[in-house]
Amino acid sequence: MSEAQLIGQRQNTPGDSRSTPGARRTLPPDLLRQASRRLQILALIGAALWALGPGLGHLAAYFNTPQDRRWSQFGATDAIAVISCLVGLGLYTYLRTRDRKPTVVLDLALVFMVFCATGIALLYHLGPPGVTVSGTEPVISWIGPVILMFAALVPGSPWKLLISGLLAASMDPLGMVIAQAAGRYHFGGLHKALIMHYPSYLLLGVAVVISHSVTRLGRQVVKEREMGSYRLGELLGRGGMGEVYRATHRMLARPAAIKLIRPEVLAERSGESANLAVARFRREAEAAAKLRSPHTVELYDFGVTDDGTLYFVMELLQGMDLETLVQREGPLPANRVIHILRQVCESLEEAHASALVHRDIKPANIHVGRVGLRQDFVKVLDFGLVKSVGSLSGDSMGTAAGLTPGTPAYMAPEMALGEEVDGRADIYALGCVAYYLLTGKLVFEGNASFQVIAKHIQEAPVPPSHRTELPIDPALDRMVLACLAKKREDRPQTAAELDRELAELRTDPWSQEEAQRWWRQHQPA
Repeated sequence: MSEAQLIGQRQNTPGDSRSTPGARRTLPPDLLRQASRRLQILALIGAALWALGPGLGHLAAYFNTPQDRRWSQFGATDAIAVISCLVGLGLYTYLRTRDRKPTVVLDLALVFMVFCATGIALLYHLGPPGVTVSGTEPVISWIGPVILMFAALVPGSPWKLLISGLLAASMDPLGMVIAQAAGRYHFGGLHKALIMHYPSYLLLGVAVVISHSVTRLGRQVVKEREMGSYRLGELLGRGGMGEVYRATHRMLARPAAIKLIRPEVLAERSGESANLAVARFRREAEAAAKLRSPHTVELYDFGVTDDGTLYFVMELLQGMDLETLVQREGPLPANRVIHILRQVCESLEEAHASALVHRDIKPANIHVGRVGLRQDFVKVLDFGLVKSVGSLSGDSMGTAAGLTPGTPAYMAPEMALGEEVDGRADIYALGCVAYYLLTGKLVFEGNASFQVIAKHIQEAPVPPSHRTELPIDPALDRMVLACLAKKREDRPQTAAELDRELAELRTDPWSQEEAQRWWRQHQPA
């Protein structure tokens, strides 16, 4: 997932921790979602066991005593197994249909645990049809391990676990009472039933300790996720250089996106000391922070935690990246493409004037959406491969983390050949972006990266007008091909020059009215 896709998420998502303050105090939202997924797995496994257990029991009875027809009888225990199986499948389906609030999921887990304990107790003590049992020797039934399993895999409030665990552990004595009333079990007084199942209560104590420990770890995670003045929220995703989280300024309540880069990523991939890598990131983050174009994603803050984790605080955007836009809607009309390209040029013009080359211009790193009251507002993202013109080829943020600079489908020939690059490499990549926006297709395609790179070095591109049914002005056709020139001298020499040429094209401008109408139809607020 690209940085554009990560930091351009919606401002509010289902299950956001802001709607569940109690859950927030326990565990971070992304860990709560993991607990929800584990509950789904437990529900599915439970349904399978409820189906397999009694079924295999009937099969074993048949092989042991085929002449005894009781193996084929459908009794009360089978009905309990069927109902429990259906409940497990129902819970799995309920949790899969949509995101649920963390507090609801955790409470459902405890209810499901008590339900499973009830089924286990009845199944165990009622026994097969026509069989009467007795005996009160202390045993560890399946209920104790089930309580431990839920405490470890679906953590919640220790007090809630204690209450629900007491109910679950008491299902065994209650099951014995029901079985005795049905004439299927003989054990005497209730105290014998409690003595027989005291191990379950001991295991409940262990489960409460486990739940308490997990809760403390969760709170520690929340504390450690405080980056400077920002507090981390849910995990938005993982990119090539780290993880991206939703974040909130603790004083201003301003939403942001924080990208974390762990020290082990730097040390292991670069083969250099973490201190040197940190120094590089600091220097180039400071350079990127000086970019003030409204069309460059704003870098709010940068820092290093005590454990050496680097973090970048960026603005959180509304909308989508251009790659997602074309994948959803297909090629864009020429006037809208020009509108987008001119905004990218403004961002690149400032970066190049500051002697910075982006080196990874591609649709996934160009975000379009709403800023203030303006729609189709472009933000250029992921200056993670940014490099100063004239610096050593390996001295960049991307190579410091051991990443290959650029993306093959948008890579200028000089970059593919390992030559020194300048702003004209970004012009070439922007030509590839324009081609993709106009046609919905890459300039060059291949089964492997090296094939695509070879075509960028050697082959002449087909004009975009030949690969789409949408009308493209011949002047725009020629301009895109000029950006894709193999020799950098044959391309527009600066982003400002390209912007002027785009402004001179005789096309009806893409208006704010058109942009607002498009966003209302395709992505309502």
